[in-house]
Amino acid sequence: MSQFFQIHPENPQVRLIKQAAEVIRGGGVIAYPTDCGYSLGCHLGDKTALDRIRAIRRLDDKHNFTLVCRDLSEISTYARFDNHLYRLLKNNTPGPYTFIFNATSEVPRRLLHPKRKTIGIRIPNNQIVSALLEELGAPIMSVSLILPGETDPMTDPYDIRDTLEHALDLVIDGGFCGLQPTTVVKMDADSIEVVRIGAGDPAPFA
Repeated sequence: MSQFFQIHPENPQVRLIKQAAEVIRGGGVIAYPTDCGYSLGCHLGDKTALDRIRAIRRLDDKHNFTLVCRDLSEISTYARFDNHLYRLLKNNTPGPYTFIFNATSEVPRRLLHPKRKTIGIRIPNNQIVSALLEELGAPIMSVSLILPGETDPMTDPYDIRDTLEHALDLVIDGGFCGLQPTTVVKMDADSIEVVRIGAGDPAPFA
């Protein structure tokens, strides 16, 4: 049965953030709030936890996973981009965007799109996530918490607990955090393409 932490969305309790980080380091799978609904997350290098997330979401190996990162310097470890793209990122993060980049060799192969070798990157505008990433000192491997057969992410932590309490190690209650998914932008040295319009304004990438 999963643990259930109520963490303040603006002033996250340090003790609970430390405990949540330990759950992730220990191989746990968590549900946590972002600025665009709740997501499932685990440690970047944990294959067993990743397989558990695939089972919960019923995902195949073609699904693009997302690395949730602290800042731009961390992104540069895992994604390839030039100075022009860096400026765009700097002006639009943190925020409700998922960026698709060509991945560096630091990204585990099992997280990559199998044909395109790309990876999704996010810096959510959420204080709980920021505190958790700071405590972890590493990205969270993440995917939106959308149950099989549904189209929208789950938004109520009590519903998440009731539905998935035997599949998760921890549910973080960070309150309501939006209904819209992220705006998805594919970026490389040759082109910028808005793949999906969601909560983030697509205009800067048009």
